[in-house]
Amino acid sequence: MKWIVGLGNPGTKYQNTRHNVGFMAIDSLAKRWGISVTQSKCKALIGEGNVGGTKVALIKPMTYMNLSGETVRAYMDYYKVALEDLIVIYDDLDTEMGRIRLRYQGSPGGHNGIKSIIQHTGTQTFNRIRMGITRPLPGGNIADYVLDNFPKAEQDKLAIMIEQTCDAAEFALKATFEQTMAKFNG
Repeated sequence: MKWIVGLGNPGTKYQNTRHNVGFMAIDSLAKRWGISVTQSKCKALIGEGNVGGTKVALIKPMTYMNLSGETVRAYMDYYKVALEDLIVIYDDLDTEMGRIRLRYQGSPGGHNGIKSIIQHTGTQTFNRIRMGITRPLPGGNIADYVLDNFPKAEQDKLAIMIEQTCDAAEFALKATFEQTMAKFNG
């Protein structure tokens, strides 16, 4: 089974913010695969389905971003799933707006959701799809920036990035993550 966790903050207030691109990707995957992400378990909304013969769980933690690891740990423990079958999708300030970068290990790079997952799993080694949101202009407040909605000028890039993220996640269901990285890190 593959389990895909999209990071974000719960509530309509955060729905279209830069910090919630992980949730946006999960919503898009759910639509693509016909999976309803409405089951409340493990401090998350979860949807399960079968995609081309692979059992898949789509997960949106309902903790706030900095506690995302609680959901990941609870899901791991409850379902006895392997960490190597996890893909985490999240926003990344150090990747250009509209681009995605795939990695299978590394530090949190200042991302509190990833920091929480590392704390709760005890490892920096897990598959990740980073969705680029670019850094704010010099002097801009990072917290305000990530909790701000995407401006109209970025909507097209956002839509393409979500589509690429979904393509990468779908490819990873049948390929190794190394093969997925080779294809999508271009």
